[in-house]
Amino acid sequence: MHPIVVFLLDGLGDRAHEVLGGRTGNEAAVTPNLDALAERASCGLHYAVGPGRAPSSEVAHWSMLGYRPDEFPGRAVFEALGRGQEVSEEHVFAYAALRPAERREDGWWLTGRPDPERDAEEAERLVARCDGIEVNGLTFSLAHVWRGEAVLRISGGADERVTDTDAFFRAWHPMVRPQPLVAEAERTARACEEWTREVMRRLEGGRLNVITLKWFGRPRRVPSFLERHGVSGAFAADSAFLRGLGSVLGLEPVDAAETDDPVADLRGRVELARERLDAGDTFVFCHQKTTDAAGHTKDPRIKQETIERLDAALNDLPTDRAIVCVTGDHATPASPNVIHSGDPVPLLVAGPGVRADGVERFGELDCAAGILGQLRGPDLMPVLLNAADRPLFLGSRPTPFEGADGYPALLEPLL
Repeated sequence: MHPIVVFLLDGLGDRAHEVLGGRTGNEAAVTPNLDALAERASCGLHYAVGPGRAPSSEVAHWSMLGYRPDEFPGRAVFEALGRGQEVSEEHVFAYAALRPAERREDGWWLTGRPDPERDAEEAERLVARCDGIEVNGLTFSLAHVWRGEAVLRISGGADERVTDTDAFFRAWHPMVRPQPLVAEAERTARACEEWTREVMRRLEGGRLNVITLKWFGRPRRVPSFLERHGVSGAFAADSAFLRGLGSVLGLEPVDAAETDDPVADLRGRVELARERLDAGDTFVFCHQKTTDAAGHTKDPRIKQETIERLDAALNDLPTDRAIVCVTGDHATPASPNVIHSGDPVPLLVAGPGVRADGVERFGELDCAAGILGQLRGPDLMPVLLNAADRPLFLGSRPTPFEGADGYPALLEPLL
């Protein structure tokens, strides 16, 4: 059996661009190291949720790591855990963001966000002004994070099944009214609406005058990564919410900072993976956001050049002793002006015993011809466990853990 290492380049998928000759950033990029990997790998495409579905990073990761939507606790829980906060199933969490907004005929429109340096002190002070508000028996407690953003904890019997007030597309929609997803959440939704109005009263007259809410959730028990897949180890990321996601699954969160030298950052992740393998980890997950940021520039050439630069760090992956996967979580196309899209993401799997399938270049069209075909997120871990000689034999039932697709490290013996 072999350990598994995943190098996840956030937002790696792309769309074809005229300026790149009708190719994606991956297809246009000169990537000798990724191409060499693809030549000795099994390749394919994947959709984290499904074709045409444009997931957020947390939803994509949750699916790719083998967990179901009904098990998802909500990103706000990940945000809290990733910043070292204690969480409890008694509380509902949401992510709160201080914003400037202007009143128009059809509602309040968000017009920007606080400057992380110029507005830092004022933003923290304004968030503190809105901490501890009580509405209809519910207490709204804010823990400031940065730039006027905070984790909101609602105590007193709240229900997490409430829609966001942050429309996310500030140029398309105004701030929206919270709605209950089920009848039992009506009290919480109306309390969130009244809380929002009270916040606006407390902030009235200032430039930063509203606080939006999104990513409602509640902690819940899910099988650990070891219980579900039979492997365990580390989850390395710069983003706090991703480290929080890893900790929910029982993976050790590793704070892997991203700097203004993304090639050095990725090399550091490769070295980290080697160190964790040396320490006996059977699963190492390394996340880097650089490609996602490049897609958000909406300049196809920047995304192409970013992929080319990162390729330099992928010349010495531990394919001699581990099953190594290189892929992304979703597509962040360099155009048009969408956040993420539901386009396919290239995927390669290399390592001991892995069959080369004839693909010679890394990119969407090339990988589409690979032996892995087109996968969905929940297929990824079974594919990797199979390549690592760790698949659960379907027909036996040696483990009591729901949704298991790998053997736990130690089966309980009959003594």
